[in-house]
Amino acid sequence: MNRADFPDRRRPAAPQARRRGDSTRPFSYFELMLASRYLRARRQEGWISVVTGFSLAGIALGVATLIVVMSVMNGFREDIMAKILGFRGHYMIQSQSNTLDQWQALSANLSRIPGVTRATPFVEGQALATAQGISPGVVVRGLRVEDILKVKLVADSLSPGVLDRFRRNSSSVLVGESLARNMGLLPGMNVTLLSPRGNVTPFGVTPRQKSYLVAGTFKVGMSLYDANMMFMPMQEAQAFFNKGTGASGIEVMVAQPDQVDRMRSTIEKAAPDTTIYDWRHTDPDFFSALEVERVVMFLILTLMIIVAGFNIISGMIMLVKDKTRDIAILRTMGAARGTILRVFLMSGSVIGITGTFIGFSLGVVVCWNIENIRQFLIWVTGVNLFPETLYFLSKLPAKMDSGEITTVVLISLVLTILATVYPAWRAARLDPVEALRYE
Repeated sequence: MNRADFPDRRRPAAPQARRRGDSTRPFSYFELMLASRYLRARRQEGWISVVTGFSLAGIALGVATLIVVMSVMNGFREDIMAKILGFRGHYMIQSQSNTLDQWQALSANLSRIPGVTRATPFVEGQALATAQGISPGVVVRGLRVEDILKVKLVADSLSPGVLDRFRRNSSSVLVGESLARNMGLLPGMNVTLLSPRGNVTPFGVTPRQKSYLVAGTFKVGMSLYDANMMFMPMQEAQAFFNKGTGASGIEVMVAQPDQVDRMRSTIEKAAPDTTIYDWRHTDPDFFSALEVERVVMFLILTLMIIVAGFNIISGMIMLVKDKTRDIAILRTMGAARGTILRVFLMSGSVIGITGTFIGFSLGVVVCWNIENIRQFLIWVTGVNLFPETLYFLSKLPAKMDSGEITTVVLISLVLTILATVYPAWRAARLDPVEALRYE
């Protein structure tokens, strides 16, 4: 008989060894199975499950809150800027003597500059409006009818026939909707305007007073303008504010308002001997405050995620403490420290990853329905949660920025995964002899 007639009983061991080696490779099925079993606490370990649930809920709420707040602040800033810039212009050109005499030639030169969408001359002044026994202070702006059509925020809000009445009657005005409501004004009624800069007489300057017909109302959607502004024909405004044939200034709109510095030199050449302001100088404190609020809110709400990360640390430490005997048995059976480290890293990371994406989904859904949620809360509580007189806007805006949301998700994932490193390291450093000494 030959040796070949007897099979070698040791040969099948090689595939088994390979399978055993495969089962202990990093992030193998064995490690994933063990990590998932540790997340499913038994009845006597219910307190660990409660801590895990609170950790997951804390991360989800932190991420969702951060996404919602940042989106609302982005929408608020964008709407405010769109209404301010769409109404006020990107550049303001004024004469050093407060009266711009050559406004026709200047506006024509500015309109020919590439990148300039419109150049609108205007006359503006403050007056006291009186009607129905109510006398608020208002800002009166004189514009040509063709220029009112170019101010889309105003023109799109006018009812049919309003501009025809405004064009036919030089002694007519357009009144902001909130201002008209507060004064009890309706189209066809009269309002009296009183200007402190009136006629010059031997006895001094007497206030100018005149009654005007309300041709209609406009609504910009920003209470700063809707409750304080009136429009009248430019020639009438020149007479009312003693401007002669001059203008108060010229508003210039450009195609790219974020690049006002690049076009400034060209506009200065087209309008020499004038004072030029861009939109950043009209309300610098307001826009700076919006940016500071946005950064501070981001930092404060990130602390919520950090607190939830500490909950993960405490929960994982308690899990390691409870699984001390199991870890010691695994180590005596040949499990490497790296295996134990990865098992607890995966257990804690699942909590962070699941909480992050639940929070992401919740935040996106809330942002999509933010105005409906606000209306529901107003109906339930009876309190206006976003008064337009305080926040300038008539509805709660929300604009989700993909870059910011990605940053929030990545921060949450990094913080929650880092929170599992210390408990996992403690589990891997556990000495099986000491753990089993008193078992």
